[in-house]
Amino acid sequence: MQIIIRDHPSEVAELAAALVRAQILRKPECVLGLATGSTPVPLYGALARMSEDGLLDMSLVTSYNLDEYVGLAADHPQSYHTFMREHLFDRAGVRPDQAHLPDGAAGNPDAECIRYEAEIKAAGGIDLQILGIGLNGHIGFNEPSESFSKQTCAVELTQSTLQANRRFFGSDEEVPRRALTMGIGTIFGAREILLIAVGAGKADIIRRTVRGDITPQVPASVLQLHPNTRLLLDREAASAL
Repeated sequence: MQIIIRDHPSEVAELAAALVRAQILRKPECVLGLATGSTPVPLYGALARMSEDGLLDMSLVTSYNLDEYVGLAADHPQSYHTFMREHLFDRAGVRPDQAHLPDGAAGNPDAECIRYEAEIKAAGGIDLQILGIGLNGHIGFNEPSESFSKQTCAVELTQSTLQANRRFFGSDEEVPRRALTMGIGTIFGAREILLIAVGAGKADIIRRTVRGDITPQVPASVLQLHPNTRLLLDREAASAL
């Protein structure tokens, strides 16, 4: 596990974008694993600007997102389909047939997870997986549990995650209680992983992820075992290391 520290969040986003661009230049037809939430927004903004300025060509890239809320259709304003279109896909010219997310509106969530997992495998797996990290150590929506999930699955969201997501919805009742997420095994299968964390609020969980025991109670701790993982942190997020 390589740890890279920068002084400010803006520098973290710039370096993350440079690393993603380098991956695309090395392999224009690469498969990217993408995350949602507030952490990758500056990264996606930087990639979009690179594309608009002619410095990055994502026309051959295939992407697979980590997760989607159960019960939200792709056109729902708070779906991750909508999030990705607004923050990256539309601005960077990523075609709909290149960009893949689980179908949160699928009638059979378990069957959808099997389909999505098979699609990732058929694409050859993930070349570079982008991750954020939750305050409880979740990556994707793999919440603390008694075991590491292996493949894409439907999960119940913890109360802390529901509270963190509340700001995106009009009321508590509107916050989805379940999600479809790549499993820990799916994430771990990526050839390269880039986990981004900024802010003092992430300092304790970063310490537990890097220095603590490898345990499904801190799902991100499994990344200690991955052969090609980078943690890209600002000073505040790294302050407890």
